[in-house]
Amino acid sequence: MTSILIVITVVAGGWSLVAGRLEQWHVRAPLVLVLAGIATGVFTHSEIAATMNSEVAQHVAEVILAVLLFVDATELPGGRLLGNDPGSACRALLVAMPLSLLAMVLLGSLLVPSLPLVMLLLIACIIVPTDFAPAETLVRDPRIAARVRSVLNLESGYNDGIVSPVFLFALILAGSTAQTHTPMQALGTAVPFAAKALVAGLLLGLLLGWLMNLAEDKHWMTAQSRRILVLVTPLLAYTVTVAVEGNGFVASFVCGIAFRYLRQAPARRRGAPAPDTSDFRLIEDTNSMMTMCMWFFFGNAAMDVLSQDIGWPVALLCVAALTVVRILPILLAFLGSRFTWRERLMLGALGPRGTTSIVFGLLAYNALPDGIYAETAFNAMTLTVLGSVLLHGVGSTTIARLLAGPSSFPAKGTAPTEYADPAARNH
Repeated sequence: MTSILIVITVVAGGWSLVAGRLEQWHVRAPLVLVLAGIATGVFTHSEIAATMNSEVAQHVAEVILAVLLFVDATELPGGRLLGNDPGSACRALLVAMPLSLLAMVLLGSLLVPSLPLVMLLLIACIIVPTDFAPAETLVRDPRIAARVRSVLNLESGYNDGIVSPVFLFALILAGSTAQTHTPMQALGTAVPFAAKALVAGLLLGLLLGWLMNLAEDKHWMTAQSRRILVLVTPLLAYTVTVAVEGNGFVASFVCGIAFRYLRQAPARRRGAPAPDTSDFRLIEDTNSMMTMCMWFFFGNAAMDVLSQDIGWPVALLCVAALTVVRILPILLAFLGSRFTWRERLMLGALGPRGTTSIVFGLLAYNALPDGIYAETAFNAMTLTVLGSVLLHGVGSTTIARLLAGPSSFPAKGTAPTEYADPAARNH
């Protein structure tokens, strides 16, 4: 374990020293940590990856996802739940995403007919949600119209929280075949989990947001204590909800929405700008460090997966997930919208997969009975995320250049306001 920590800290520290320079070459932390994990896997024969199939690894992944969901929920521009264009956000989240899940299940039933439908739904929940971790520069690229970046940013923040209950339902059903659980029995388990999560997350988010506002008005807090309170809020929401047998992931997400909304309430009443986002810097940096460690372990596990005979049907399913299964639902969902066809195609092509897929895949790998189901889910996650790191991380600028119109390229030394990014922060 000591040698693992040395490698991770050395690589993370080295990346930190040259992060600005590497970003100019569109090389970000996930790619660096994945390559370090792969290189380590070559010398250790991926022995480190064996630790991922453990209860400790599962709990660590759960905490990382809880914090990630909370951070996603707090990144709402201007305090609006669905940004400045709620109609477009609903098209992406409530139309395109369900269509993508359905398309994955249908395509999977043709390519891998040996897998039951519930397993295909579980795999779809793992590899469909987008996450900007491998390609954060996309939401700052001036060649991409601001409204396209806004929808991508909102979709990346919301879809994991929306998919989480569906993932839990599929996991309960797929992992309980030995107990002959029916879909209705699995639904009867998942629905109370989600209901408790909604109540717990909402109450805790509102309570902690109100207490923080009250303490600030009375000047009881310091800048450091504010950052610490924000950091412990998702951990409290997750652990309390799990203690009452609820879905801690949904609770963390709802808690983030309620907490951020109430934190911005005083400013909205005064008509003043939103509160300083510096309170969220500690949790963002902590979350970044945790996900960097996860990218390293992912790279190490990927080395083991790539050395196996995965089979072309699963590989083709992963390629489809990053391309047609993403692009076609987006094109259908945005029919009749004010988005141009070029912008719709860009929305479909720029859908990176990252931390959410890794965590969902790891949870499925640990929760499912050992065998073909667990391995298939983990292999599908690994191939999809690796493909996304290359396609959307390294190749994101190429995609933007090919799909952006000539007018999207600003003159040298200028920064047109048409493409100014309204988002305050990103993943």
